[in-house]
Amino acid sequence: MARWVNRPEGSNWGEFGEDDQNGRLNLITADKIRQAATEIKTGERFCLSLPLDLPGGNLLNAGRFPPDIRPTLRKGKPNASYILSEDFPQHTDVISDDAVLIHMQYSSQWDGLSHVGHEFDADGDGIPEPLYYNGFKAGEHIRGPEDEGGMYAHALGIEKMAEKGVQGRGVMIDLEARYGRDPVAVGYDDLMTVLEADDVLVEEGDMVCLHTGFAEMIVEMAGHPDKERLHNSCATLNGRDKKLLNWITDSGLSVLVADNYAVETYPAHKGDGCCAALPLHEHCLFKLGIHLGELWHLTPLNNWLKQNGRSRFFLTAPPLRLPGAVGSPASGVATV
Repeated sequence: MARWVNRPEGSNWGEFGEDDQNGRLNLITADKIRQAATEIKTGERFCLSLPLDLPGGNLLNAGRFPPDIRPTLRKGKPNASYILSEDFPQHTDVISDDAVLIHMQYSSQWDGLSHVGHEFDADGDGIPEPLYYNGFKAGEHIRGPEDEGGMYAHALGIEKMAEKGVQGRGVMIDLEARYGRDPVAVGYDDLMTVLEADDVLVEEGDMVCLHTGFAEMIVEMAGHPDKERLHNSCATLNGRDKKLLNWITDSGLSVLVADNYAVETYPAHKGDGCCAALPLHEHCLFKLGIHLGELWHLTPLNNWLKQNGRSRFFLTAPPLRLPGAVGSPASGVATV
C-alpha cells in the first residue's frame, strides 16, 4: 500500500523513487564528484567542525548538553591509565578506554531527514497525520520512546546519509562580510545581492555553505557563552520568504549548511494562519529531502577563500553511521 496519495505542494516526493531516503543527495552524481575534485588546487585542508564541547552549557538549546566522557570498566575499576601489571605481572601495558554520552546535535551537526517532519493529509482522508520526507510515518517508521522498540528511525535514519558517502563541491556564501554580526534575516533579494557582488554561482548538486561568523563567535567565547549574544547575533535565512524557498528548490543545491544555530531565523517571522514554526526546515527536510548542517566552523575556510579569490572547494562531510539516529555530529573537511 502506498504511503501517500497526496504530496505537499512544492515537494519532490517520489521523484527519486517511492522509497527514496536520500533526497537531494541523489543529485551528487559521479560526474559532480569529478567536477568537485577539480577544485583541489593546493591540497590544503580545513577542519569545518567545532570542538564537540562547544558552544558550552545549554544556553543555546536548553535540551542539549555537552558530551560526558566516562571510562569503561575493567574488573569493576575505571579503565583509565589502568596498569595491567596489577592483574598480569608479566605485562607492562597501561590502558585507557572511554565511553561518551553525547547529544547528537549539540555542536557541529547534520540534521537527518527524520529530524523535522510536518502534519499533512497524505492519504486524502481529510485528517493531517505526522509525517516525514517522502511520506514516512511518525510512530511507524520514525518511532519514539513510547512506541514498540523505543526511539529509532527505521526509515530516514542518519545512517542513510552516511552510506551515501557525503562528498561534493562546496560553495561558500559570505553573509558576514555584508552584514557583520548583526541579527539580520536574509531574504531572496538580499541573498542575490551577495551572490552577484561576490560572483558566486550555485549549480545543481552543489553543497551550499553560509558563513555568518556565528561559530567563530562561539569559539571566541571559549566555552562560556553569553545568552544574549547567542540569541541575537549574526545573519540567518528568512524562512518565510517564499522567493527564497523557491530559489532553494530551483537552484538544485544538494545540502544547505550554515555556521549558525538553525540556518534559518528562529523564532521565524510571523506566518499566515496555521504554519510551520521552522518553515525552512519544513521546506528542506520535509518537502525536498535537503539535509541541513548547523554550527559548522566556516570562518578559517571562508577567510582563505576570500584571500584567494575563490568560493568553491571540495567538501567531505559524512555523519556518523549510527543506525536509527535522527541527527549526527558533523566532521566536515574542506580541501582547496
